[in-house]
Amino acid sequence: MATVLELDGVSKAFGAVTVADGQTWRLKQGEALGVLGPNGAGKTSMFNLVTGTLAADAGVIRFGGHDITKWSAARRCRAGIARSFQVPQPFGHMTVYENTLVAATQGAGLSGHAAQSLCLDVLAQTGLLSRANARAGGLTLLNRKRLELARAMCAKPKLLLLDEIAGGLTDNECHALIETIQAIRKTGVSIVWIEHVVHALLAVVDRLIVIDFGKLIAAGEPHKIMNSPEVREIYLGMDADV
Repeated sequence: MATVLELDGVSKAFGAVTVADGQTWRLKQGEALGVLGPNGAGKTSMFNLVTGTLAADAGVIRFGGHDITKWSAARRCRAGIARSFQVPQPFGHMTVYENTLVAATQGAGLSGHAAQSLCLDVLAQTGLLSRANARAGGLTLLNRKRLELARAMCAKPKLLLLDEIAGGLTDNECHALIETIQAIRKTGVSIVWIEHVVHALLAVVDRLIVIDFGKLIAAGEPHKIMNSPEVREIYLGMDADV
């Protein structure tokens, strides 16, 4: 299976604070990868490096076999990399539909009927079609999270980066979101998902990586990683001898 994303020795520091420490890992086409780590571990910074909003100090980032290390964020988006944000950031004064239309036209480069059709399909897929004409600023937290997902999908991504999209949701809301993400997986989109709601992550991903102080400390099958003494101590705050 082809590799869609590759980080090779990627590093980034702000003075004495290292947010990415020689990270090397790969994502296969159609795979869903979960990312765990304590607050401040550098998880979101890693997304910023992949999307191009943060420039790497060292290392190489490849997408679809192309070296994109020096590409702009806009070019990476048009090539097929889209993301959601931990804190939903819709255009609050615009409708739900208008928010997705911006993504379809600016991210996917569509116009006219093609853009409109994509937006309506994605809104249906994410459970927002009935809210299409609602002002985005008045949505509930669940629907703001869904809109984050919808906007990313309207950029027609090959790679979807999800940043704590399940955070703050009830169990029922989280279950609904998991079903939506599982449906997106079936379309062939590759996913990297940062999340603290571990049960949501385990319901979707094929593999886990764990980051601490910007460094990759574990990678592998999800349940094995969760039972690792090192991960239990660093991420879960449990004594490794327990």
